[in-house]
Amino acid sequence: KEAHHLSSLFFNFFLIFFIYIMSEIFKSVVDWLSDQSPFQLFEHAALLFASYYLIKKLRNVKISDIVNSNPLLVSLVNNEIKKQVADAMKELFGQKSNIPTIKGFPEEGKPHEELLEEMRELQKFDADGHSGKYFAYIYHYEEEEHNKFVEKAFEMYMHENALNPMAFPSLRRFEVEVARMAADMLNGDENVCGSVTSGGTESILAAIKSYRDRARTVSPDIVNPNFVMPETGHPAFEKASHYFNVEIKHVPLNKDFTLNLEAYENAIDSNTILLVGSAPQYPHGIVDPITEIGKIAERHNLPLHVDACIGGYILPFLEDIGVEVPLWDFRVPQVTSISADVHKYGFCPKGASTLNFKNKDYRKYQYYGYTKWPGGLFVSPSLLGSRNGGTIASAWAALRSLGKNGFVESAKLIFKAFEIIKKGVDEIEDLEIIGNPVGHIVSFRSVNKNINILAVSDVMKNEFGWFVEKQQLPDSIHLTLMPPHCEIAPKFVEDLASSCEIVKKDPSLNKSGTAALYGAVAKINSTDENFVKQFLYEFMSTIYFEDQEESNNNNNENEKVVEITES
Repeated sequence: KEAHHLSSLFFNFFLIFFIYIMSEIFKSVVDWLSDQSPFQLFEHAALLFASYYLIKKLRNVKISDIVNSNPLLVSLVNNEIKKQVADAMKELFGQKSNIPTIKGFPEEGKPHEELLEEMRELQKFDADGHSGKYFAYIYHYEEEEHNKFVEKAFEMYMHENALNPMAFPSLRRFEVEVARMAADMLNGDENVCGSVTSGGTESILAAIKSYRDRARTVSPDIVNPNFVMPETGHPAFEKASHYFNVEIKHVPLNKDFTLNLEAYENAIDSNTILLVGSAPQYPHGIVDPITEIGKIAERHNLPLHVDACIGGYILPFLEDIGVEVPLWDFRVPQVTSISADVHKYGFCPKGASTLNFKNKDYRKYQYYGYTKWPGGLFVSPSLLGSRNGGTIASAWAALRSLGKNGFVESAKLIFKAFEIIKKGVDEIEDLEIIGNPVGHIVSFRSVNKNINILAVSDVMKNEFGWFVEKQQLPDSIHLTLMPPHCEIAPKFVEDLASSCEIVKKDPSLNKSGTAALYGAVAKINSTDENFVKQFLYEFMSTIYFEDQEESNNNNNENEKVVEITES
């Protein structure tokens, strides 16, 4: 009671003192204003407003805007970017073959076997999907007999074109049946329908295009549409946003890497046309709370798309073997569409994906038709015109050849690899699993300030031959698991622990290689992402233009360019 009494006295004293100070300040201001002429008062007000306006504008100015307004700075930055790209090219594409680079169109043809020998020689520099030491890009079934079979299926239809289903009715049937098999796997009813696309990116692009066009019909008053998505959504949504002029409302994660549902719902406004969730999201393998997002969709009368490109053909079978998987498919009544890649865990050649809609009323907005072309009436179900029949045929063949039993057996191997690696990472005190992944993706980061996880990834590659995926925000290592990883998972864990010890003993590794690159990018990105984008665009342009010798020559020239300091 005495403590409470003293605190009350202190508060009252502080309140009285604060009121006194504020009254004195107010009195001084009034006295000062009374001495000013009307013109001076107007001058002060204008200066105050101008200062406020200038500060507000400066807050939105990026360093790249300042640089781009100065030709000298533009030249210096461009030269530095080219130098960095040349260095990257030298490191990434430094291996050379004895086969000369083609500089122009050949005058005469070459014998088939000679060309095949060249291809085999060049392929030696490609990733070896059979080694099990890669954790992305390559999705191999464990039995080579299956892989050879889908290659034959692809070869049978490689010259057929799904552009015209009347000319190739077998491809039409394959596509309808693949979409039907996908709908059943995703627990859809008889109304669920879909199509086969060229991959996850096209499925996502087609979905956003469909919902944009639907909004033009059902909500014509919306002129600046947007959709709401967790910040871990795939970059294909960013591409769709850019292509189709539909804004994204990004939603942050909680500290435990779960979705902030309150922020998700608060992001919805009168221009929102769609809600998006992932099953799972790629970076950490965590399934977004689709049931809860569905309830939000119902409250706001909005459609809900689930991106299951990396999970659609594995999550149902993980559930079949007893893995606890949150509801995410058409069993959530508010889900209106799902994208899922057959060419990932469906074990068929690239590129085949499925996009399923709840019913035909949603799917019809995916189509595009044109009636005034002299060449005839035109209608297309996809973003592509011509579509290779081989991808559709091999997707159909893969699903039918394996069947549910085959996918369940594959899921068992993948989940066993997941458990071994997850347990192994948990036992390394310097590392931490990110969030609560479901069972086919693992991501982890360093919890030791003396160990940069990206330096660990470099050691894993350089010392032990493992090719892991590097991530940012936070810096982490990503593993997408496949059946071949089951057998070598213990060795991976052993080498991972050794790599952590190597980095711990040699702190200089934390400031070189990938660790240095991502560290620099993070600093620049936090200030102005435009510089990083310039680097990426120049890098991409160089990859698909210059050969290795030209890249190395440019690297020597660029060494003469004046370097720009970090500041």
